[in-house]
Formats: sequence, C-alpha cells, structure tokens
Amino acid sequence: MTKYIWLCLALSGCSCSDAVDRVAKKRVFSPEDPPKIIATSKEELSPDKLDEDPGLSRRVLAMGAAETTERIGPHLYTAAITFEWSLDASQSPPVKLFEKRTLRAGEGGVSGNFHASSENSNDQGLEIIRVEGKVFAKSRYGRFRQRLRDRGIAEQEREEIYGGLRTIDELFLGRLGLKSEGPVSQLGRTAFKYSVTLVNPVDDNEARSVRSLPKRAMPKEGADLDSSHRMVFEEKRRPRSLRGELIVDSETGVVLKAHLEGRIEMSEGRSEASLSLKLDSGISEVGKAIKWMAPPDFLPDEDKPQGIADALDRFGIPRTGKQKTKSGDAEPSDTSDDSQ
Repeated sequence: MTKYIWLCLALSGCSCSDAVDRVAKKRVFSPEDPPKIIATSKEELSPDKLDEDPGLSRRVLAMGAAETTERIGPHLYTAAITFEWSLDASQSPPVKLFEKRTLRAGEGGVSGNFHASSENSNDQGLEIIRVEGKVFAKSRYGRFRQRLRDRGIAEQEREEIYGGLRTIDELFLGRLGLKSEGPVSQLGRTAFKYSVTLVNPVDDNEARSVRSLPKRAMPKEGADLDSSHRMVFEEKRRPRSLRGELIVDSETGVVLKAHLEGRIEMSEGRSEASLSLKLDSGISEVGKAIKWMAPPDFLPDEDKPQGIADALDRFGIPRTGKQKTKSGDAEPSDTSDDSQ
C-alpha cells in the first residue's frame, strides 16, 4: 500500500512538471509582439471628427515619420519653415531663419530605408541615409561617412526632420483649434480639410504639458546666458495668433498638407520679444518605389576622429604618448616639423 501511494505521488509530480514545462515552452517560443509603431499604425482613426475630439486631433498632429510610413507607405515629405525673431524695444532688424526639410521614405517605417535632409539659411545642415540597415551621415558640405554604431540617432533625426507640424503644436502650447471644411481631393485621394485657429486653453498648465518633460537639471553655477533666454521663452511665451489649414487623408489619418502662420510673444520685465512662424509642408509621390543605394565614395566609420592624431603627427609627437626627460618633465620625443 505504501509503495502504491509513493508511486501515485511520483506520477502526479511528473504530470504537474510536464504541465508547467508546457506552459513555459509556450511562453518562451511564442512569437514576439510586434513593435509598438506597427501596433499603433493599425489603430483605426476617424479623420472626419478631428474637430470633435481634442485627443484625436493631438494624436494626428503628433504622428511621427515611422508611423506615417507604416500607414501610407513610401512617400516624399517636404517642409519649409520660417522663424523671425524681433525685439519691440530694439531698432535692430529682425533675425530670420529659413529651414528646408526633406524626407524620402521607403517601404516599412520601423526598419525601412529612408533619406532625410535638413538645411537652413545659415549654411547649416545634415543628411542621413539608411539603406538595408546601414546608416550614412554627413554635414551639409561634408562627405558621407558610414555610422556603424548609430545607436538610434538616425531614427531620432528622421523624426525631428518630419516633426514640423508637431513642433508648431508644441510651441503654441497645444492650442491649435480645428474646424471642418468638408471633404476634398488631395493626390487623387479622399481627404478632409480643416481650418486652423488659435483657441483658448482650458488650463494653462495642462496646455504646457503637451509634451511631458522631466524636471530640468541646473548646474551649480547657474545656467549660461543662452540657456537662460531659452528657459525664459519656455516659461513666459504666450501664443497671440494662428491661422492656416490642414488636409488629412480619410483612409489613414495622415496629414497630407499643412499651411500655418502664427505669432508668439514673450515679456520679461521691460523686455519684450516676439516670434513669427510659418510652416508649409506636404506629402507627395505616395507609393512610388525607388532603387535604394548606398552613397558613392562614402568614408568608412572611425573609432575616433583623426584630427588630434594628425596634429600630433605634424609636430612629430608619437601617438602613444609623451616621453619624459631625466628631470621628470614631459616633453615631445621629437619636436621637428615634418611638414616643412
């Protein structure tokens, strides 16, 4: 009888162990969840009701480059943004900056190919290409260099270049009000047109939390002058005017075209300043396939820049370090100038 009881207990233990193993194996070998962007891009939107649901309008205005590509497929995005700063109490002319942004997206927003570029009227700019997972980048007048350790910088720059509409929405504290103008046709697609106006915030603190940011860390010596000016603008800015229009694709909820003009004012003590902005952006060439290739004559990746090492070579200083004299003072092993 005792042997029979032990046999039953052993068999029941084996069956329990097998059940646990089956559950664990099912969990371990189950297919991975799709990336968040892919899951988000499958969410159905209601582009005809953006003026009725503020949360839905924020959702469309904040849509990024990866999700847009997943929704609408390959396309070309272009944007022109003008910034103009002026001081009311100053006789100096306003400061203007013009930006041109371009993003050509291939199939697949998460890991697909893309070519993004940005340049401004100050002769600054950058260009990034991702082809079959390989990333190449350059400054406006530089040469392409492969980036083997990109660490997601390419995706961040792509989102920044595409995010003109999102930037305007944040600068105006989420106070973009939409009014439906009915259905229209854009790029041969059915879309909905909305006029844009500046609306009063329900709660100023809530409006400033369009993009939730962590608490700002301050250095012990205090912020530098430029940082102080930016922080004052962040805290004191007040949107004064905004007008324009959006055209939103009825099938995907993607903004196909945008035109916005607005003005923001800021005052600190007796100082007053204003910022005027203008945005014209649009999507075209939807579904157009192109042949993706790495940029010709690109430079290989480097562990570290060669500028300092080249300078040491020019003055005959060994790259391994400095040699010490008998007195213990460090001095170059060879001070001859090989370049002469």
